[in-house]
Amino acid sequence: MARIDVIMPQMGESIAEGTLSKWLKNVGDEVKRDEPMFEISTDKVDAEIPAPNAGVLAEILVQQGETVPVNTVVARLETDAAAAAAAPPAPKAPAAPAPVAAQPAATPAPAAVPPAAPAPAPSRPAPSPVAAGNGPETAEERLRRKSTPLVRKIAAEHGIDIGTVAGSGIAGRVTKNDLLGFMESGAPAAAPVAAPAVSRAPAPAAASQGPAAEAWAGDRVEPWSRIRKLTAEHMIMSRRVSAHVNTLFEIDYTRVSQIRAKRKKDYSERGVNLTYLAFIAKAIADNLRKHPGLNAAVSADATIFRRDINLGIAVALDWGLIVPVIRHADELSLLGMARAIGDLGERARTKKLSPDDVQRGTFTITNPGVFGSLAGLAIINQPQVAILGVGTIEKRPAVVTLPDGTDAIAARLKGHLTMSFDHRVVDGADADRFLADVKRMLEAFPEDAG
Repeated sequence: MARIDVIMPQMGESIAEGTLSKWLKNVGDEVKRDEPMFEISTDKVDAEIPAPNAGVLAEILVQQGETVPVNTVVARLETDAAAAAAAPPAPKAPAAPAPVAAQPAATPAPAAVPPAAPAPAPSRPAPSPVAAGNGPETAEERLRRKSTPLVRKIAAEHGIDIGTVAGSGIAGRVTKNDLLGFMESGAPAAAPVAAPAVSRAPAPAAASQGPAAEAWAGDRVEPWSRIRKLTAEHMIMSRRVSAHVNTLFEIDYTRVSQIRAKRKKDYSERGVNLTYLAFIAKAIADNLRKHPGLNAAVSADATIFRRDINLGIAVALDWGLIVPVIRHADELSLLGMARAIGDLGERARTKKLSPDDVQRGTFTITNPGVFGSLAGLAIINQPQVAILGVGTIEKRPAVVTLPDGTDAIAARLKGHLTMSFDHRVVDGADADRFLADVKRMLEAFPEDAG
């Protein structure tokens, strides 16, 4: 018999830790190779993690609800020695972090290690994350990776703990603008100290600002899940960072309804549900190429115009909100768009999304109309510059012009599209021109778009 380590996987290049949200197996249970063993939650995705090998779950080292760094051994499988030799080796705590496209993965100190004995000489030169490959990344190294020397210098001069500042840069990096915005918000500065407190894990400070409510007798208190905490932090940061402006257009979906009725049966026979959202997503993707300012991101004091058009589709789950991404959405037909939306939604609800499925979005669509909302003013999904809200689609009275030129009141299928955009880089005229083009396409949807 042999024992195989089961580790906390790295679910994305910028992920440093994960929360083991649920064990699907108990000690003593038999496990098949690739059978789901436990569920994890990270700041990118909730997912089921499969067993690396067949065997018996011999030991559980990380309990439900615990947050640990990636590559932490969470359990051990007892398995046949020959099968273990044939199986791919389970990665252990890395001697050197695996290379990634943009930035090495962070591995902060395990949460179980008490902070009572801080590392001496905090002023020593901190090695880069890739150079310090003999153990977990220290908080000091993480701080250096998450900020530039200029940002650290400004923070030190004003007595600000960078760990309390939400970063809008790549992988949460704190930029100069983030720091200046934090100072302008009137947030209290930390008292200057001789040495930085390197043992404290980053806390979602932005989500916890404000008075704490008191629970009364008979109330039910439900602690936030990890995805709820991260959503709260991200939304508050987005409101603080972006200059939100909203615009609203009314859309006549009569033409879309006619095409949908004509094609729905054919699509259904192919296993695809043709929804109104598929038409809207197709119109958005086709028009973003003509309006690159909406398919962009902000980096400090520069605008990044994205080459790829990757649509994020917000999915409401019982345990929170997640935004899987349709890559190269402008290359899809209506059928392909409908299939992609259905596939991502189903995998989000069953926790089958991969880290790649929720990254590199360039524009987001949220659909509160499915619950009956007339219109919603959404918060921008950073670091994007715009998000579209889809209102409920229903029959409404409208003035129509008859063939003889006279006007009449008729029932038309209508709904509202709202868009929140970042006025730092998108002017109102540009936003409205974009939505006007989307409106024209939806109201005269081309027959050959499928």
